[in-house]
Amino acid sequence: MLRRTKTNWIAMAFLIVGSLCILFPIYMAIMVSVKNPEELAQSVLGFPAQIHWGNFQQAMAVTHYFHTFLNSLFITCFAVILTVLTHSMVAYAIARNMHKRFYRYLYNYFFAAMFVPFPILMLPLVRQMSHLGLADRVGLIILYIVYGISQNVFLYVGYLKSIPMELEEAALVDGANRWRIFWRVVFPLMAPMNATVAILTGLWAWNDFLLPLVMLSNPNQYTLPLVQYAFQSQYSTNYSLAFASYLLALLPMVILYIFFQKWIVNNVTKGAIK
Repeated sequence: MLRRTKTNWIAMAFLIVGSLCILFPIYMAIMVSVKNPEELAQSVLGFPAQIHWGNFQQAMAVTHYFHTFLNSLFITCFAVILTVLTHSMVAYAIARNMHKRFYRYLYNYFFAAMFVPFPILMLPLVRQMSHLGLADRVGLIILYIVYGISQNVFLYVGYLKSIPMELEEAALVDGANRWRIFWRVVFPLMAPMNATVAILTGLWAWNDFLLPLVMLSNPNQYTLPLVQYAFQSQYSTNYSLAFASYLLALLPMVILYIFFQKWIVNNVTKGAIK
């Protein structure tokens, strides 16, 4: 009993430290975003004498928030949808044909590609997309799909191994072809993994800065992370407006992440009961 109590206290201490490491930067960002430059120079962490909600309004005006929000939403939604559809099909073909040499090599190729750093591939990919006339939002979506296939196929194949083959064999006996089996039987059973891949891809596409920076040359197509440059100059940075803009860019994805996280837990529980 004493050992269990000691373990609980240690776990609680780590939990408190971990929570503070997450909550403290959020608190600091909120405090900075609601202050004027004079109050910020006096104290970063203290409460302001007056909350300056106008910082958020001004940040939205500087970044053309609703326009750039729609750009980020367009890129993220199409990247997530196409990633889930295409990567699940590729993983299904590999997982159900692992006994063939070609598919084993293909799986190992995707697995090895996970260890290739993105900066090594960045400039050749951007140059190639420019030659194809795809240095825009469409090309950016394609790169998200292509570059994420290694990790997602690895996740999907591992999950597909847990789906009984008897379900597909029963559908074959009933006269269904492989295409219908995938969409009617296998794909619905992959809902928890689809949600996981969708969240990972969505967070990456929404928060990514480097790839839009090198791909998008038209300011009308800039994403929310990319327009944060508007608050930085050669000699100074308006931290109040910058942090207000950071929070505005962060808020939609935090809400979606919380929602889909609950959805994943529910699906995993249902799968365990079945």
